[in-house]
Amino acid sequence: MNRRNFFIKSFASLLYLTTAACAKASNFSLSQNKKNNYKLYNSPNFNDLTKRFEHPSGDLDDKSFGEIWDYYRAYFSREHDEWESTGFPVVKSSRNELKKFKENVMWVGHASIMINHLNLTILTDPHFSDYASPISFIGPKRITQSPFRISDLPPIDIVIISHNHYDHLDENSIKKISTYQPKVKFLVPLGLKKLLTEWGAKDVTELDWWQSIKIKGVTFQPTPVQHWSKRSPFDRNKTLWAGWMTQWQDFSFYFTGDSGYSDDFKEVSKRLGNPDLAAIPIGAYEPREFMKSSHINPKEAVTVFRDLGAKYAIAIHWGTFKLTLEKLDEPPRLLEKALENAKVSKNRFKVLQHGEFWPEILSKYKSKS
Repeated sequence: MNRRNFFIKSFASLLYLTTAACAKASNFSLSQNKKNNYKLYNSPNFNDLTKRFEHPSGDLDDKSFGEIWDYYRAYFSREHDEWESTGFPVVKSSRNELKKFKENVMWVGHASIMINHLNLTILTDPHFSDYASPISFIGPKRITQSPFRISDLPPIDIVIISHNHYDHLDENSIKKISTYQPKVKFLVPLGLKKLLTEWGAKDVTELDWWQSIKIKGVTFQPTPVQHWSKRSPFDRNKTLWAGWMTQWQDFSFYFTGDSGYSDDFKEVSKRLGNPDLAAIPIGAYEPREFMKSSHINPKEAVTVFRDLGAKYAIAIHWGTFKLTLEKLDEPPRLLEKALENAKVSKNRFKVLQHGEFWPEILSKYKSKS
C-alpha cells in the first residue's frame, strides 16, 4: 500500500472510531419493559438540559478538535506493529462442536463472550465482521479471525449489548443472528431498541441502569460504567451504555462492556454481590491521557477485578481490532505483571486465545444443578 492510500485508510479508521461521521442518527422515543413504558428523559441518567445521557461524574470523554487531531498524528506516526499483519492464534470450532456447548464459556473475540449455564446460552456484543465501521470495507480492520461463522452458532437465548460503538454493536452481525435465530432475545441499554428492530431483531428489551428483567429464572441487570455512546455526528450520548450483571440462582456473570476506571464497580459488588466470573477489558488504552476516561488499562483491570470481588475473570477487548497506540500484544504482558504485583493468580484472571473454551469455570456449578 502506498503512503497516500495508507494515510487515507488510517484517517478513515480513526474517523469512524472516534467520530463515526457517516451513519444516520436514529429517532429515539420509548423505553419498553413488561411493567411500564416511559420516555427516555424520565431516566434519572438523562440530563434534561443537554438532552443526553450522562454518567454521574459528567461527560469526561468529550474531546476537543485539538485533542483528536493530536491523537490522529500520533496514530499516523506510530511504530510498526507486526501483529497487525499476522493476527493472533485462533481456536477454531466446527458447527458440531458448538452444538455441544454446554456448561461452558468461550472468548469469541474483542468484547464477545459466549456462556452457557443451566440450558441458557448468552452472547455479549457479537461482532463477526471484518471492520468495526459503518462502511463494510474501511475503518478499524479485524486483525484476528473469528473462530466460527454466525451460521455455526449454537442456539442463543440472549444477546446482550453494552453500547452502540461500532466495535461493540455491529449491524451485519445483528442482522445475521436475527435471520438465523429469529427467536433470540436482545437486551440493550435505553435508546437502542429502535435501531435493532430496524435491523430485524424481533424481541428487544431496553433497560435503564439498575433496572432488572428475569428470563427463564435468570436475572439480567444493566449497571453504570464510565463511558459514552455515538454512531453519528448527531447522536452523542443519545443512547445509554452499560455493564451487565447476569445472575442464576447459583452463579453470576458480570460483563463490563467498555469503561474507564470509576467507583461503579465497587457499587456493583455492593448492590449485586460478587460475580463468580467477570469479563474485563484490558486493551485500547494508549495514549493514556486521551483514553483514560474511556478504557481501563491492564493495571486498572486488576483493580476492577478486586473491586468487583470476582472469583474469576476473562480478559477481553484486546487483539481483535487495532484501535489505539499500544502494541497489540502488550495488554496480556502488562496484565501478567499487574496480577503478579497484586498477588492474584493468573489462573483466576485468564487470557484466553480467540475461540478458546474455559469449561472448568462452570464445571463445579454443573455438578450442583
